[in-house]
Amino acid sequence: MTQAAARKHGPDTARGALILGALGVVFGDIGTSPIYTIQTVFNPGDPHPIAVSHDSIFGIVSMIFWSVTIIVTVTYVLLVMRADNNGEGGIMALITLIRRGPMAGRRQVTMLLAALGIFGASLFLGDSMITPAISVLSAVEGLKIAAPSLEHLVVPITAAIIVVLFLLQRLGTGAVGRLFGPVMLVWFLTIAACGIDGIADHPEILKALSPTYALDFFFNHFDLAFFSLAAVVLAVTGAEALYADMGHFGRPPITRAWLMLVFPACILSYMGQGALILDNPRNISSPFFLLVPDWGQWPLVILATAATVIASQAVISGAFSVAQQAVQLGYLPRLRIVHTSAAAKGQVYVPWINWLLMVSVLTLVLTFESSANLAFAFGMAVTGTITITTLLFFYVVRHQWRKPLWLVAIGAGFLLTIDLLFLAANATKIVHGAWLPLAIALIAFTILTTWQRGREIVTRRREQAEGPLRRFVDDLHASKPPVVRVPGTAVFLNRNKVTAPLAMRASVRHLHALNEHVVILSIETQEIPHVPPAERIVIDDLGYTDDGITHATARFGYMDQPNVPAVMRLIEKSDIESPVDVANASYFLSTIDLCRGDAPGLSRWRKTLFLATAQITADAADYFALPRERTVILGSQIEL
Repeated sequence: MTQAAARKHGPDTARGALILGALGVVFGDIGTSPIYTIQTVFNPGDPHPIAVSHDSIFGIVSMIFWSVTIIVTVTYVLLVMRADNNGEGGIMALITLIRRGPMAGRRQVTMLLAALGIFGASLFLGDSMITPAISVLSAVEGLKIAAPSLEHLVVPITAAIIVVLFLLQRLGTGAVGRLFGPVMLVWFLTIAACGIDGIADHPEILKALSPTYALDFFFNHFDLAFFSLAAVVLAVTGAEALYADMGHFGRPPITRAWLMLVFPACILSYMGQGALILDNPRNISSPFFLLVPDWGQWPLVILATAATVIASQAVISGAFSVAQQAVQLGYLPRLRIVHTSAAAKGQVYVPWINWLLMVSVLTLVLTFESSANLAFAFGMAVTGTITITTLLFFYVVRHQWRKPLWLVAIGAGFLLTIDLLFLAANATKIVHGAWLPLAIALIAFTILTTWQRGREIVTRRREQAEGPLRRFVDDLHASKPPVVRVPGTAVFLNRNKVTAPLAMRASVRHLHALNEHVVILSIETQEIPHVPPAERIVIDDLGYTDDGITHATARFGYMDQPNVPAVMRLIEKSDIESPVDVANASYFLSTIDLCRGDAPGLSRWRKTLFLATAQITADAADYFALPRERTVILGSQIEL
């Protein structure tokens, strides 16, 4: 249920619907972390193994509790989620806040932080590949407990689930989304009940809620505690989702869902698992699934699999959103983006990203074969994203919110110290798999920044070829003999209102004619998520009120889908100098054929990468929803 639909049923119903929806979309990743976190901490195959003992159990459980409290509750729920961009969250929102802020005297710092934010978004893309693999693997591995004879089927079953998951993406999350909330509600109630049952056998585990156990373990067993952070961080995986999905549900429902259900349920599960290991250290083989009796293990495996599929769905949808925002902000070429819901904002499907993720996730499953092996890679992506988010947030707090330096220094110093400890611990796992998210992020970062730089160069050279629009219109008026005006409406899509469309120049130069009614339309992406229709159109007569040539700027948010015919209907209703016939209008696109040359600006290998990336550009007519039968495409060549 969308926010608007929920509000029609009253504030209480609306609040409950949003909280239930948040359970299904926002908390899938972090809510399934109890499946594998403690098991990974005590994994005997770890290069820095931690022995099971009374001190280590209490210390680890206490460290998990306080890590979740500080990183998720304090950093994200209480602090970072206050830094929204017109209601939207995520690391892209922080980037746009920084780019929009005052740059006087801090331009280099601002650009550096924006680049760091892009690297954080790149890490999130790596997270989007690792999360489905480790989540579904960890759930299906419950077969080892419920039916040991089926252990050899764990990887094939996981691969089959992942293929089906990605094949269903094109249908959108609207139909299945209504099931997510109830399933996750059952999930959290179940893991809470299992945790309480484990705690009842050894209630002394509740002492681990005291920070003294975490501090004692950390300072008196520093060599063990430090390396354990690489696995403890798995308890906070999905923290970024709380922030990234804020635009769908709003901050209050996410906060209430976290504090009232998700946080207590996860902590009860961790406590119960700790109590179970206290009872018998051999339970460390799979403490999550051993919390239930034999008769409940099959149902729990099925429920865990459903929950991890939901967790995977959430992070895949997040990758689609990040890709869409990157396109709108100029870090990726124009991709085919399908809106899968007419009622809910932000539900998009990006085919190219979907198939890339599917191949990547299957490769990870078949290569690593177990959740424990993937855990080494998972932590690096999580800690890197969290550290960058914290740093960018406190920059916004200081330079845009104008908070006192001493307050920012204390807050940033404390939280960044914790983040950096987690990051350093995961850095020790680089040779054991933590290199993977770094490699993925580095590749994604290189592609994003290369496209942005190449796009700037191509845009500059294209503007030189197009020439000033005002001068072109003046030349039309001064032309002898005058340009022939033929009946009909022509819409020339152009990047701005400074230069003349190449297609319009070609029409005048080669046909010596122009339509009687001309609209030069520029699509402008604002650094805000959505632009209301009332603020969509800006009209400019270009200095003449009787020539039938009008420039219109259509403003879209970076999460809006540009639809040119819809824009033209708005223009048709507005007060412009020349009436337009939208039903029969012809649309003209100017395309650029790129080729590699010797011009400066990019190194040779980056030019090759830019040209390769350009091959995935979506068809412009489809992207702008143009009617094919009335669209004319004219091209020219630019050397890079």
